[in-house]
Amino acid sequence: MSTDVLDVIGAGDERLAPRSVLRRLLGRPELGAVVGAAAVFLFFSVVADSFLRASSMGTVLYASSTIGIMAVPVALLMIGGEFDLSAGVMVTSSALVSSMFSFQMTANTWVGVGVSLLVTLALGAFNGIMLVRTRLPSFIITLGTFLMLTGLNLGLTKLISGTVATKSIGDMQGFPSCRDLFASHWTIASVDLQVTILWWLGLVAVATWVLLRTRAGNWIFAAGGNADAARAVGVPVARTKVGLYMAVAFCAWISGQHLLFSFDVVQSGEGVGNEFLYIIAAVIGGCLMTGGYGSAIGSAVGAFIFGMASKGIVYAQWNPDWFQFFLGAMLLLATLLNAWVRRRAEASK
Repeated sequence: MSTDVLDVIGAGDERLAPRSVLRRLLGRPELGAVVGAAAVFLFFSVVADSFLRASSMGTVLYASSTIGIMAVPVALLMIGGEFDLSAGVMVTSSALVSSMFSFQMTANTWVGVGVSLLVTLALGAFNGIMLVRTRLPSFIITLGTFLMLTGLNLGLTKLISGTVATKSIGDMQGFPSCRDLFASHWTIASVDLQVTILWWLGLVAVATWVLLRTRAGNWIFAAGGNADAARAVGVPVARTKVGLYMAVAFCAWISGQHLLFSFDVVQSGEGVGNEFLYIIAAVIGGCLMTGGYGSAIGSAVGAFIFGMASKGIVYAQWNPDWFQFFLGAMLLLATLLNAWVRRRAEASK
């Protein structure tokens, strides 16, 4: 076919026309979050003198990573059109299982870590299977799991340990190597960096690759955009959603082990309310509540905004009671900005 014919075809089909850099940027779900992150960074750089110190950045990154590890799978789940309100307490459940099994049943913490992984993945599979079998809203399914886990965490811990906290496992075999994997830290140029930052960045990279370069990523977007239409063209919607819930559970296991091996004991009442922080980070990062749109990178930017806000308020010496107000305002502004960016992107197509 001649070059002239190709030019005519390209001119007549907008899919073949090259897109400008601006259009490509407007089409990115995380654009609004990046703009918001830049604004928050500049704001605290001005109002808090210690915010720009290298040591402060290490603290901000650590706070971001503890939210970001869970925000990544929660973002993928939201892209797939679902929610998980049990994610926060599942982190604590993972830590409790690991600690209590290690203390009560064996002398090696690695055994408890392995059992915890299996139990936590089973919890994620339970959420997913209940969702696809009952066809109830994910809000109801995971709210039920949230309440059950909250009760189990407290009741079983008091029954087995006699208190609301687990026994110390710091002197058990395997604890140092587990701590190296899940809770170690190192210093680079006076900056204290936690291993959770590596876990966070690694998960963002893997999730981004899955979303943009694999068939499973297409399935996630299709399942969240229109599940019925996706089934009609052969997308395994049920399997995809069960897998997404198990991904949330896997990351809850990572976070739970970090919680345990950072302090060697766990309070059974921890984690309640953290699920909203994960969802907020994903929404600020560009995920739509209706599904079918978002990115893993956006969730990382949303978590970074959370880290800057939570620590920036401390460095600015403000009353920490204002943090929730600031977080709510950031959520609303980010949602409005993301909606505006998406409308501009659709209008420019």
